[in-house]
Amino acid sequence: MRMIQVHCLASGSAGNSYAVDDGETVLLLEAGIPAKKICAGYLKLLPRVAGCLISHEHGDHAKGAAALSGRGIDLYMTAGTRAALGTFRCPYRVHTVRAQKQFSVGSWNMMPFDTEHDAMEPVGYLMQSTVTHEKLLFATDTYYIKYRFSGVSIFMVECNYSLEILRENIEAGRVPENQKKRLLHSHFSLEHVVDFFRQTDLSAARQIDLLHASDRNSDAKLFKQEVQRATGIPTKVL
Repeated sequence: MRMIQVHCLASGSAGNSYAVDDGETVLLLEAGIPAKKICAGYLKLLPRVAGCLISHEHGDHAKGAAALSGRGIDLYMTAGTRAALGTFRCPYRVHTVRAQKQFSVGSWNMMPFDTEHDAMEPVGYLMQSTVTHEKLLFATDTYYIKYRFSGVSIFMVECNYSLEILRENIEAGRVPENQKKRLLHSHFSLEHVVDFFRQTDLSAARQIDLLHASDRNSDAKLFKQEVQRATGIPTKVL
């Protein structure tokens, strides 16, 4: 039986790049590292890559986007993200999407949804493969998800920091106090991730991938342990 496969080249503040493969069509998620590295890292998948979904304009998610379009890969993003990114080498390869408006690429159907981040028009994506009939949720760089989802097989969700680790780092002087406010209003904490999963239908879930962990305010072992314990679903930190 075919199942969605998740691949990761980079995850974090230095850059984000993922690929999802349903056995027929490959979609790239984010272009936060140079296009050359993306193409080299997914070389075997490239013949089946139908496009790249961008969540928002920040460099660690989109700095390779313009060059990807120049390499013949179609990009999908909101109008706000497109405006923030400016000129593209191949503008005809840039497709505008809107929250709550479904679109399809290859064997995938996508429903973008608005997220909460300090960007122009950020979105997450609820994706369903017409090949495997599985759903995948991709949500990164958001401090809150107001929607509830059901029937999702794979969750790719940001888990950037722990409130407790952040507090300890601030008290020790390792992290400036003013960074706390931005994190609280732009990124998903471990505590909020666990709360999100407790309110989510996990009956179809088989995999949780935690994304975009902070270099200083995270603990991969702790994050995996806490989310897996709260959900009972096999969990990885990418």
